[in-house]
Amino acid sequence: MTSTQAPGAIPVLEVGGSHVTAAAVDPDRAGVLDGTRQRLALRPNTGAEDFLAALADAANRVLAAPALRGRTVGGTWGVAVPGPFDYATGTARYRDVGKFAALDGLPVADRLAPRLGCGPARLRFLNDAHAFGLGAWRGTGGRGRRLVAITLGTGVGSAFLDRGTPVVAGPSVPPEGRADLLAIGGRPLEDAVSTRALAARYTALTGAPVDGLRGLSARAADGEAVAQVVIDDALHALGGALAPWLAAFEADTLVVGGSATAAWDRLGPPFTAGLTARHPTLAALRLAVRRDGEDLALLGAAEHAVRA
Repeated sequence: MTSTQAPGAIPVLEVGGSHVTAAAVDPDRAGVLDGTRQRLALRPNTGAEDFLAALADAANRVLAAPALRGRTVGGTWGVAVPGPFDYATGTARYRDVGKFAALDGLPVADRLAPRLGCGPARLRFLNDAHAFGLGAWRGTGGRGRRLVAITLGTGVGSAFLDRGTPVVAGPSVPPEGRADLLAIGGRPLEDAVSTRALAARYTALTGAPVDGLRGLSARAADGEAVAQVVIDDALHALGGALAPWLAAFEADTLVVGGSATAAWDRLGPPFTAGLTARHPTLAALRLAVRRDGEDLALLGAAEHAVRA
């Protein structure tokens, strides 16, 4: 970890669309401490009180974990949360995004800190994709000078890291460093690539419902041509949309994570074909698929906390 006097354990929280995970990270071995991980369910339509209670419950279970006895626990929490979120002030900005609508405007830092026995300044928030990217960078020992991390799940998350520092502005990255703000064929990228978009296209072509990417992948694996075409078209388009930015950023490493990696044998070939069709030089890009996305996000949140 980037610290002259790292604590014996760094407390972290990682919030997803359906869960919150709390844990303590060992800065020496750059991994989650055994016996500290706590994972609780969250509902996308959760209210503010239930949301705060779940985060506090998970966090306080970690602090009480027997595995932390005898260890010095850092006083600053790394908290990875999905956007839109005001990370500087710790305020939720969930509006018109299909999840956590009841939390829009919630001052999470101010309301959560007393439940953890600390001040709001001791909660250091970062984007969940940035946390994944930082964890991936840390996991490589910092070997990726220009590392791009992409998370594929219900939507598309991204992080562009220059020697471990997220880049969110400039001509070599998308607006705000966010791949989800790109367009494909004049339409928002997630209208073509998200789980809901793939399911909607399949239904439009066949008239049949499908259980998201998991269902599409299963049908493609069973030899259903339409399901594979839907996947191929979307992932090829995603690769083509990302290619100019990977080239402009001079990325040497691309790390892919998120729930969609479970079907990477179906998604990977059209994605890489889309990358190299647009920019043949990207064939030399180091590509790593990480299915341990939660661990990497927790590790990245710890890195962010220590840097603070």
